Amino acid sequence: MRRLLRGVAFLAILAQGCAAVRIEPEVPVRSAGPLASQKGRPGLVIGAPHGRSDAGTDRISVELARRTGFGLVVATYADLDSGRRLNVNRPTEGVQGASPSDEVATAEARQAYEAYVGRVKDVAQGPLSVYVELHGNGRQETAGRIEIATVGVSREEAWRLRTLLELIRDAHLGGKPEVPRLDVLVEPLDRLYYTASAVKQVGILRLPQRAIHIELPRAARTSGREAYTDVLADFLSQAAGLLLAQGQ
Repeated sequence: MRRLLRGVAFLAILAQGCAAVRIEPEVPVRSAGPLASQKGRPGLVIGAPHGRSDAGTDRISVELARRTGFGLVVATYADLDSGRRLNVNRPTEGVQGASPSDEVATAEARQAYEAYVGRVKDVAQGPLSVYVELHGNGRQETAGRIEIATVGVSREEAWRLRTLLELIRDAHLGGKPEVPRLDVLVEPLDRLYYTASAVKQVGILRLPQRAIHIELPRAARTSGREAYTDVLADFLSQAAGLLLAQGQ
């Protein structure tokens, strides 16, 4: 039944014949210090720049790459002193959850950013067509929703992505009352708390043709992690078909 519902959702929303991404043969994860990666389908990359401090995003991203055929880059840099961390996806450091205006550019942050970008480019094996970045947060303002900031996505495409994710969410969570039914917000259709503005201005979101920056609340990364990993795997497989088709 779930497979049928997913197929109906996909056809009803896209109506364009876009194929879902096929799962490619697995490639061993390559680790070098705080960066781990594996190559997948050229041009498609999932990144988890805060795989250590955004708890659960490392495990979720590895599983998503395995199921979707995307390439993978996970960063697990240790936190700095006084609650600061290297932002990795941009050349700054700061406190998790603080305003981008409070971030500071440092040589160490620049080095981490350049290493991360270099690994993403290597995994992409050419032009970075679709880049997915996974994050987690613990803010009360976003506790009941998944937020998706975007690059190169129109309002109509955002509606398609939001509706697709909602339908897949409902198909997977049917009969699972213990898993919270998180709302879905997608930019530029919806107003977000996490707009990824700094990453768009000075970070890695300047590079891809199309990008979706996913913020997961704690519930999706803890008690509901298994269910929402299933949801996101189906969503990314089908969303990639849409984004690739529209980008041609």
